[in-house]
Amino acid sequence: MIKTIPRILISADRSSSGKTTLSMGIMAVLKDMGYTVQPFKVALDYIDPEYHSDITGRKCRNLDGYLMSEEQILDIFNHACLETNPETDSTDPKTNLKTENEEHENKDKNTSQGIHGIADIAVIEGVRGLFEGLEATSDIGSTAQISKILKCPVILVINARSMTRSCAALVSGFKNFDEDVEIAGVILNNIGSKKHAEKAIEAIETYTKIPVVGVVRRNPELSFSMRELGLVPVAEGRHRTSDFEQKMEYIKKSVLEGGDIQKIIEIGNSAQPLDIPKKSMFSQKSKGKVRIGIAKDDLFNFYYENNIDLLKSKGAEIVYFSPLYDEKVPDVDAVYIGGGNIEFFAEELEKNVSMRKSIKSNSDLGMPIFGESGGFNYLTEKLIYKDPNGKINEYDMVSALPGKTYIGGLKRIVTYTNAIFTKDTIIGKKGEEFKAHEFHYTEIKDIPDDYDFAVNVTRGFGIKDSKDGLIRNNTIGTLIHFHGAGFINWAENLVNSALKYKEKNKGS
Repeated sequence: MIKTIPRILISADRSSSGKTTLSMGIMAVLKDMGYTVQPFKVALDYIDPEYHSDITGRKCRNLDGYLMSEEQILDIFNHACLETNPETDSTDPKTNLKTENEEHENKDKNTSQGIHGIADIAVIEGVRGLFEGLEATSDIGSTAQISKILKCPVILVINARSMTRSCAALVSGFKNFDEDVEIAGVILNNIGSKKHAEKAIEAIETYTKIPVVGVVRRNPELSFSMRELGLVPVAEGRHRTSDFEQKMEYIKKSVLEGGDIQKIIEIGNSAQPLDIPKKSMFSQKSKGKVRIGIAKDDLFNFYYENNIDLLKSKGAEIVYFSPLYDEKVPDVDAVYIGGGNIEFFAEELEKNVSMRKSIKSNSDLGMPIFGESGGFNYLTEKLIYKDPNGKINEYDMVSALPGKTYIGGLKRIVTYTNAIFTKDTIIGKKGEEFKAHEFHYTEIKDIPDDYDFAVNVTRGFGIKDSKDGLIRNNTIGTLIHFHGAGFINWAENLVNSALKYKEKNKGS
């Protein structure tokens, strides 16, 4: 049992009800009030967590009931909330992206917490509707499942456009559907007038006895720019969108004006203590110090913070670099290139010839290099992008792996993935099984017919014919996104590969 961390879970009746915007606003208001806010996101998503991290100054973690066990969910929650030395990366990709320790001062606030670095309150953003999950008749993979595992009170966001009394029927149905889910408050979004709000509030509180803790007026200024895979990533938005900061101020103002923040805090304080596993996946098990270079900039920013935590726990020193702005790979023993919207930066990647040559030469020398999704696309020979106007654009990429990446007019793939390694690689060994996900709209073509793959996909799509894991030398590329909880050996395998490379090429 741990000392209770106050917590709330922001969910909704469906997607596009406003839960992401309101989660951001609540986090921002609490942060401004002096609270140390630990953010979480239900399900496998990169983009929303980056906004949460940017707002709170603490790294957001993902919680997924399909990919993670109950014990892992509790472990991740505890690890993040009780982290005594949280790290924040520089938000400017034109710098060296060095990691710096951020001081979280204990300010005068209505909370019993406030110990340096320990969260005062956790704010968890749900995914889709509250009960949406993997199956029709179970809560696996749903927000509701996470709320029960974490004994977390839920604040339900309702898109109340054109509804008043029907809001009460909707809330009543959610309340009674699963009595193990505690719906402790309601926020009404897209309210048109004062009278509209009054009628909806009276109906909900009369028929359900659940308090309305927020009313947000209809306002198109509260929406951030969207793409096929969600919001524009925060690093890109901050540097390339002129009204980014203004949008955040609108969101914060709407929550301040329409939200009962003290009541929301009271709901968070009502959460019960949790039983935390005695053994943590993040416990230190270092076999030797290695340096792993991680590509991170406006483009490459799709990373699960738990993956970074796991690499560190296995002995890795993280060195961030930018394929967009830096000239070459830094002095490291392995490279990890995550995902991102590569088509919007293809011209810049092509122009940075020195970086492409640096990655290719390190690959030829046998350095362990792992690219997933957008990072994998970068490692192929070319990127061919059909833009919305039908124009075909072709760009040279690294050529560390065979094949060409095609983007544009393709099917959007968003799915869980189950797979098994069929041969030894730098990230997985033959016979190791894992759970992960795919999140892309790319296709890899022009791979030689006799080329072998390292992964068999049993659920999902992969690169070609349910195969994934394209390898050459010690470089591997996948359309699969890995999370350390779904493949616990991933981090140790990569660190061990880096250690072998270091010992062979640089000595001990």
